[in-house]
Amino acid sequence: MALFVLLILTSLCIAGREALSISDCGAYARRPEYTDIAVVCGTSSIDLAIQMCPVIYTGYNDSLLILNRIRNNVDCRGTLDTSVTPPVVRFSFPIREGNACGSNFLTTSAPGTGIFADFSNIQTVNVSGVIRSFDPTIGTITYNAELKYFYSCAYPLEYLVNNTQVDVSSSSIALKDNNGSFISTLSMSLYQDINYTKPLVIPPLGLELRTNIYVQVVASNLTSQYFVLLDRCYASVSPQPSNSTVFNLFVSCSIDQLTTMLENGDSQKARFYFPAFRFTEQQNETISTYYLHCITRLCESSTCSTFKQCNRRRRRSVETTVISDGITEPSVLTLAIKAKTEESSLSKEEALAAGKSDGRGVSVGLGIAVAVLVVIGMAAILVAAAFYRKLKRLS
Repeated sequence: MALFVLLILTSLCIAGREALSISDCGAYARRPEYTDIAVVCGTSSIDLAIQMCPVIYTGYNDSLLILNRIRNNVDCRGTLDTSVTPPVVRFSFPIREGNACGSNFLTTSAPGTGIFADFSNIQTVNVSGVIRSFDPTIGTITYNAELKYFYSCAYPLEYLVNNTQVDVSSSSIALKDNNGSFISTLSMSLYQDINYTKPLVIPPLGLELRTNIYVQVVASNLTSQYFVLLDRCYASVSPQPSNSTVFNLFVSCSIDQLTTMLENGDSQKARFYFPAFRFTEQQNETISTYYLHCITRLCESSTCSTFKQCNRRRRRSVETTVISDGITEPSVLTLAIKAKTEESSLSKEEALAAGKSDGRGVSVGLGIAVAVLVVIGMAAILVAAAFYRKLKRLS
């Protein structure tokens, strides 16, 4: 029993040392302001930090700050952090419906612009909520002001992906919207085998034409609520495809005949492959270098199938085009591919054209051969007839 009482007293002492009072705040003891909350829109969770001294000044403590009216879930409670100046109370919860501590999820759609202009349905998910103070006063009146800290994180669900890292937005101000990004969770890699176990190493002199290039776009450290769906992948001569010749490997359901889609919109990775080709405008160069870009959509696992229906989105025909509008993204990510350009090698389009021309050549040659045989046959018949008449006269 004595040991039990000692443990209780020890705990109370520790709690007393960690608890803040108005005298601990010094110059930070003031009325609440809009800038008292910081919001970090992460890729798998949202983190909130509220300055504690204004809360104490108003008459509350950290245990009286309630996230979205949830009081009985220990995972949704704030944690006092006195290791920073000024001290804060921190909240952290995952970005997952049903487990986001009562946060509201709202998905909106709008026509795409800029690099996404080919798509009529670009989605953004907004995660929002409020932290309120709980007034323990019992009676008709109170002298404690009510505190409300609103947060909001907006995540676009469409990205231009390649191999360059983009920094995630960090913090924002209370009562104002904050933008987050999932782009840092997305990466694109090239492989040399269909099992995606051997990374593709491009030789100094480039890849042989018609070598299969296996592409994988994967989301890592991303909330399991979203799957990866490739809307469009294309190659461009320039790292920045603005005003550059491009070739579409696929746009929505319009897939080039030599591109093979293996997996798309079914998990947190997407896979396809295509044979190495070259741009004809680089025919005088020893190595044809071009850049692969993929416009990637993150869709909720339950709704990905609707975006895979071709009649739901505008699509551009799969052909070689020139992009006239600029890239509006602050960072353009690129993945370089080098292919050999020997004169004896043919591009993909030339190979298809050569196949058709070879077929015409075979037909013409066969016609000439038949004509020659007919002439020879007629000549043999005439010679035989003349020989027969001569023998008949002699007899």
